[in-house]
Amino acid sequence: MSVDKNRNNHIRVHGSNVKSCAPLQNVQDMVPARLVLYMLSFTGFLVSFMMRSDINMAIVAMVKLRPPVRTSENVTIRGADQRLNCFIPTTNIPVNDSSVNSSSFVDKGEFEWDTTTQSIILGSFYWCYVLSQVIGGLLTQYFGTKVVFGFSQFVTAICSLLIPQAAVIHYVLVIILRSIQGVASGLTWPAMYALVGKWIPSKERSRFMSSFQGFSFGMGLTYMLCGVLIAHYGWRSAFYTSGSLGLLWCFVWWIFAFDAPQIHPRITRKELDYIECCIGDTIIGRKDLKVPWLSIFKSLPAWSIGITTFGRIWIHYTFIISGPLYMKTILGFDIQTNGLMNGMPFLCSYFASVMFCYVADQLIIHKILTLTNIRKIFTALSQVVPGLLVLIIIYSNCDRTLVLVTWFTAVTLITAAYAGAMANIVDIAPNFAGPVLAFTQTIHMSASFLSPLANGFILQEGTDLDKWRIVFQVTSFIGIVTYLSFQLFGTAEVQKWNYPENKLPTKTAQEEDLCLNFRPDVSFFVQLTQFSSSCLNFRPDVSFFVHLSQFLSSCFNFRPTNSIFVQLSPFSSRCLNFRPDVPIFVY
Repeated sequence: MSVDKNRNNHIRVHGSNVKSCAPLQNVQDMVPARLVLYMLSFTGFLVSFMMRSDINMAIVAMVKLRPPVRTSENVTIRGADQRLNCFIPTTNIPVNDSSVNSSSFVDKGEFEWDTTTQSIILGSFYWCYVLSQVIGGLLTQYFGTKVVFGFSQFVTAICSLLIPQAAVIHYVLVIILRSIQGVASGLTWPAMYALVGKWIPSKERSRFMSSFQGFSFGMGLTYMLCGVLIAHYGWRSAFYTSGSLGLLWCFVWWIFAFDAPQIHPRITRKELDYIECCIGDTIIGRKDLKVPWLSIFKSLPAWSIGITTFGRIWIHYTFIISGPLYMKTILGFDIQTNGLMNGMPFLCSYFASVMFCYVADQLIIHKILTLTNIRKIFTALSQVVPGLLVLIIIYSNCDRTLVLVTWFTAVTLITAAYAGAMANIVDIAPNFAGPVLAFTQTIHMSASFLSPLANGFILQEGTDLDKWRIVFQVTSFIGIVTYLSFQLFGTAEVQKWNYPENKLPTKTAQEEDLCLNFRPDVSFFVQLTQFSSSCLNFRPDVSFFVHLSQFLSSCFNFRPTNSIFVQLSPFSSRCLNFRPDVPIFVY
């Protein structure tokens, strides 16, 4: 028997066996296309955040940092002011605490950039990153994720390779290159979100969203790797390493990435049927679908996602950008220890995100809570709790152990957002996930440059403990207050403007539910056999029902009773004179 698939992905079946449901024949068929997409997404965000985060560690070694003068009372003296520092390792004065590496201030650096200049360099990436969000959504609608995501990574990698030489010439060139990186990287998130809406059924979306935590893994790896590279080979090696990895990833992406399952050359029929069955009418497969910008702009659920995530990003980027400076100036870590202590929480974040997303999916599948409540709980866990934990950090004074434990916990919990508000973007508008993400990111990613600018302004008079307390108090307040918008206006309901002419499909909810829990029992196939043999002159073999069971088990939640076949058999034979062939059972 042969199976032909036409351009519309319909099957023609010839003969007595059903090849479209044949067992997997090779290793390539045994690897689902969605798993390949997951790994591409994970490694893509990993490399992307390596290229944007390398400077956070490198700048600690690039810039000359004057060591403070220490008195016997363990205070820092600048003029007439006295400000407390926990640890002040220097090359001239021994440190009482033997756990402090006194080489912390040995890194003399090459550039005399004040804290304001450093904040501008670190924040320049995010100015343009915010502005390119909407552009990314538009480009993805017309060119697809493969082109947009791949191009953005390529440009970012080239800029990373050029930054070391640019820094030697003038810091303005570094700002320009970082801005270009920001424009390019701003295209990545809308592009990938659009792909999720086309590829991933709703019950798997929380788990797939954990692939976006490749960025946490990337940042953790970057801090740890950069600490070692800078200590042994200098700060330039950090940029050369991340840029080279970015170019290598672009090559792999171009070979294995595809914009939709229907055009994937290696996807199995079973997987394609499952995706199409579960996604159903929520996705309109047209690139020329008009983006309802006005409706998005007026949508309270979309605004609530943007506002609440603004607070989470503020907290996150306080750890990401300002963390290395805090650990050097307050905790007194050398460059290698600094990289390790900053990197480990982000590595833990990835594994925590997988756990959070798995738990969210189980709550959805077993209908323990509504989807809206699940999104709100995980958003609160990712934002309100870390907002409270940063207060513990600042009032732990010089207790290193308590500071680090609290630091690790806060950074890890932040990743619960990918089972919360971030996954909610695809919930409310699967057709326009890219544009909606662009809109919300324009709001919330502004925190990525406002946070370092505000912190730089607070710290411009000194990086002592009192100033850091103000930094973390502001961070806590913003993180907790902004969550209230999502609690009040957040929802997981698909919005009307997700569909052409604002018309909701009449069976969308039912079809979505059909994809969850069907397991046909023996009686179903007994009745089906009787019906097919008595009314269709068809004698299916065992393999037919095995493959049919696999297909129906993955896509439906239907338990037919005996009566349906008793009634269907005489109706079809007497009234319709209808003799369906094998494909009717496949579909």
